[in-house]
Order: sequence, then C-alpha cells, then structure tokens
Amino acid sequence: MLPANTNKNTGMCLNGARFFRQVVCAAIVGWGGPSLALGQNLVPNPGFEETDSCTFGLGLGALHDWYSAYLTPDHLQSCQPYGTANGLPMNQFTYQQPFEGNSCAGIFTYDGSSGQEWREWLIVPLLDTLVLGQTYYCSFRANAAFGGTSLTLNQLASDHLGMLFTTYDRQWQWGDAYPPPINHAHILYPQILSDTVNWTLVSGSFVADSAYTYLMIGNFFSNALTDTIHFASDVPGWAQYSYVLIDGVCVSFSPDGCESNLGVLDLDGAEPIVYPNPASDVLVIGNAVGRDAILLNMLGQQVWSGRVNTERYAVDVGSWARGAYVLQVRDAQSVQVLKFVLVE
Repeated sequence: MLPANTNKNTGMCLNGARFFRQVVCAAIVGWGGPSLALGQNLVPNPGFEETDSCTFGLGLGALHDWYSAYLTPDHLQSCQPYGTANGLPMNQFTYQQPFEGNSCAGIFTYDGSSGQEWREWLIVPLLDTLVLGQTYYCSFRANAAFGGTSLTLNQLASDHLGMLFTTYDRQWQWGDAYPPPINHAHILYPQILSDTVNWTLVSGSFVADSAYTYLMIGNFFSNALTDTIHFASDVPGWAQYSYVLIDGVCVSFSPDGCESNLGVLDLDGAEPIVYPNPASDVLVIGNAVGRDAILLNMLGQQVWSGRVNTERYAVDVGSWARGAYVLQVRDAQSVQVLKFVLVE
C-alpha cells in the first residue's frame, strides 16, 4: 500500500552498466580483504549524486548503485524545478537543502494510518566485503521532513532509524509481500528524529560477525516498537506518516574514515533533543533531566529559563513571537546548543 497522493516510479534494480562499473572498481582495488585505501568509504555513491539523468517524479529513477529493498524510496534532486515532487530544496515532503552536493534520498519510516508494517528501505552493495571480526565505523546524515507542498502527507516523526548489513541481496518488486520486521540494526539512532531544520548525525561502530556485502538504511523495527510524535496538534489519520531525508552515508574500517559522535553510539548517554521542530504551541525538551535550560531569541535575548525535571519537559511557546530560537542545555561539565523554529 502506498500513501495517498503519491505516484512513485520503479527503476530500482541494478542494470548492466552499473554492474560493469562495480566490477571495474573492484578490479582496481582488488578482490578480498580490506583492500581499499585506509579510511576510504566502502559505500558507493554516498551522497546520491551519481545518476544517469535528472529524473522527474518520485522513486529512485536513474540513481546509481542504490535501489529499493522495500517499497519505493525517492531520489531528491536540485536539478528539478522548485516545488516539484522530488525537487530540492522544496518538494512534496519538505523544504530542505541537501547536506552535501545537490541530491539526497528520502524514505518513509512509519505508517500509522493503515495499521500495516509499512516503511521504505534503501539498499546498496558495498565496494568490499566486510571482514569477520573487523571493527567498522559508520555514519550518515538524516533530517525529519515536514512542510513540503503536500502538507497533508507526512506529519509525524519516528525513532529507530538505522543501518543494517546483510550477506544477501534484496531487491523489492511490485507485488512482493510485506517482510516481517527485523527488530534489529547494527547502527541505531534510538531517539525520535524530530529535527526538521538541521541534519542529524547518526554514527556508531560495530564488529562484523559475518562477511556482509550489502548495506540497508531505514526503520527495521515493528510499529509496536516504534515511537512517534506529531508535528501538529491535530493530525488526521491519512497524515500519520513519517518521512526522513538521508545523505552522506559512510562505512569505513578506519576510526577516522567516517563522521563520529563518540566513535560508538552511546545509547545510555543520549544527547538533549527538542521537538517538534518546527513547533507552534508546545516545545518539548528531552534527554535533559536535572539540567538547566535557557531559551534565547536570535538577538541573543533570554526569553525563558528553567530546570528540566521530567524526561519530556514541555514549555508553552504559543504566545512567543514566530521565528528561530536557540536552546542552551547546561550542566557542570558542558553546554549543548540546539536550534528550533516557531511557526503559525
């Protein structure tokens, strides 16, 4: 099932030219073992820039290397006219510049409307097979999409976005049954990804327990294990979807090869978050219990301060001027800064 108002193209499978290019690349760097240069990214086309054409319409179109492991992810491109379905910065789902280059990918990560285990997964063959027992460092950038030309479609944010490595190819075709939830990811962002303004860094490391040859990106957890928030106060049933932009994907056997928060994703020491972003009536501060919070406008003027005493601390911002703000979360060791926007 696809959500209303979508018209996605297929064109997901590897074609002969793409396969030939991968064989040539593998021949240059050598077969077997970690033969790529130290710190080199094992992900081909990591920024979704390489494509055969500027394809209009939803779906992956002529994108190189990446294809669908589940349903119909999108290739968003700056070469498209402003406001078209898969254009950048304005498209059907959001207004956002790509993190790098001129393109990014977009995937649905949760469906709260149909009750089905419906979401989209991207997959890409790695440039080299992972070595059993080797530590790998991984990262990508993600952004919660909201505020595009189709304001009725994606009004949720969800958690459990991650990276999953496999030893087998998985090419989704129209008519395939919904796969059961895997409820596992090698690299996981456990928090609700709610920042619609900035690109969030998802990073971590893991020890390969198999000779993995493919990387998948998406939400691999069941609806029952997925938590969500609403970007609006009254979201109708047909808008109960979350959509996420993906860019800058990296896998490396060097600790300096990919971006990193702490080298290994610290699930217990989650950083403070604010949501929804943008907000209108209520702003929630999360992961900041026991810390002092200060809210400043863009002139640097303090508009609110307080001690966060609950896991999801709500601040009434309904009467505040619309625009951009900065949240400072302080403890004895550090100050963390987050940006958010108030809208009508």
